[in-house]
This record gives sequence, C-alpha cells and structure tokens, in this order.
Amino acid sequence: MDKTRMKEIVLNGLILQNPILVLFLGMCSTLAVSTSLTNALGMGLSTTMVLICSNVVISLLRKAIPKEVRIACYVVIIAGFVTIVELCLKAYLPALSESLGLFIPLIVVNCIILGRAEAFASKETPGYAALDGLSMGLGFTGALCIMGFIRELLGSGSILGHEILPVKVMLLAAPCGGFLVLGSLVALVQYLRARPPKETPKAEPEAVKEEVAVKGGDAQ
Repeated sequence: MDKTRMKEIVLNGLILQNPILVLFLGMCSTLAVSTSLTNALGMGLSTTMVLICSNVVISLLRKAIPKEVRIACYVVIIAGFVTIVELCLKAYLPALSESLGLFIPLIVVNCIILGRAEAFASKETPGYAALDGLSMGLGFTGALCIMGFIRELLGSGSILGHEILPVKVMLLAAPCGGFLVLGSLVALVQYLRARPPKETPKAEPEAVKEEVAVKGGDAQ
C-alpha cells in the first residue's frame, strides 16, 4: 500500500474529516452517550469494531453486490457485526451494555458506518478499507471521549467514579449540555482550521549571497 495514501486516510479520519467535529455524523448517539467517559469509550470502541469489520467485508464483496440493492446488503452486513458486538458486551461487560442500552443496536443505521461503506469501502481494496474504518473509528472515539470527559468532570465533578471537583455544573450533565460542549468543540476546531499557516522566512539563494559578497569586495 502507498504510504502517502495511508497517511491521507489516517489524517482524514482523525482530524480533517472527523465524523463528529467536522462531518457531524452520528449526532444522536454522540449527544446521548457522552454523559460519561466510560459510556463514550464503550460506544466509540464498539462503533470502531463494527466499522473495521463491515468495511473489510463490504470491500471484499464490492464486485459481487448488485448496485440496485447495495444499501440493503450493507445494512445486513453491518447488522451481523453489531449483533456480535452487542452479545459480547452483554456477556463480558453487562453493566456497560445496560448503560448504553438501545444505542448499541442503533449502530446498524449509524450514518458514519453506512456513509463509509458507500463512499469508501465499496470502492477501495480491503487494506485501505480496514485502515479507513480504524481511523474513522478512532476519530469518532476520540471526539466522543473528549465530550464525555468534559461533561462528566464539570457536570458531576468526577471521572470514572473518582470525585475531583467540589463544584458541579449540572447543566452540562443535562441533555442540553451535550449541545453546549459539542458546539464549543466544533467552534474550536473551525477556528484552528481557519487560521492561516505560519509563513517561514525564505532563505536567500547561495548565488545571491555570493553576488552580494563580490559586490561588497569590489566596493572596498
């Protein structure tokens, strides 16, 4: 695989085309489960696993799936992996599964997964599709965890069950707090992207330096 292409895919997933902060995909689960860091991490990693597996399978079957029914086929493939993730959570992490509730099955119709299946996995090789699923999943998980960390720390004054702040901003733990935190993060990202790049001073060509030195010697 081409290293330049791989770098582009990773940067797009993590930063330039971040599913939450740039593309605004998966907003329903983002606002609902970002009340705590644990829920955000669990949702993010579950979505990442489904993204990687579904992208690879869809890429492998891209020439066999008829165009007329491709969306239905994508949903069936995604639903299979979501079921596996859901059963694993119920078996090994029942508390997290109960906390996330209906939002794990709703991964089936998550715009991030369907969007990457249609826009990328169905047109690329399995290697690139897996890398795209990983980078987009980690970008989604990262943004979700940042929101979960801020809302849990400021809203409940604790992180992962450990009390840290004596003062609590209950508004951030409420549903409207998700919109406030998301809007602030999006504004920050847009501000950083809009900043002009710093101009580095251009070094003078050696020929110009030699010419100046020669003229200086002649003047003396």
